[in-house]
Amino acid sequence: MARVKSWMLVLVASLGGCDREPADAGKPVTGASLFASLCAACHGPDGRPPEAMIVRLGVHDLTAAEFRARVTPGLVEQQVRKGSKTKLMPAFEGALDDAQIKAVAAYVASPQFLARP
Repeated sequence: MARVKSWMLVLVASLGGCDREPADAGKPVTGASLFASLCAACHGPDGRPPEAMIVRLGVHDLTAAEFRARVTPGLVEQQVRKGSKTKLMPAFEGALDDAQIKAVAAYVASPQFLARP
């Protein structure tokens, strides 16, 4: 299992989405900027993952109606903190601080997530 998790971290890092350091280090970080720098490589810049990520890793569409119907900041926060049950999504607890995790979770769960251009 540890080999799978390590492999996934290498894969996500190679895609540019998991450098574990937000692109705007030192500046106030928003949920939107965290999503863009850490999540968009797998989930897509608009929350719709590239087809290859869906097929290879089962990455979820964050804009799908069934997800939006049940999404809460707490649900997203848990996923970001602990990663997926399958361990294909890495845990970001320890890599992001509590405020950053809460910010990205609130952003993904908000109506603004779908409302951006």
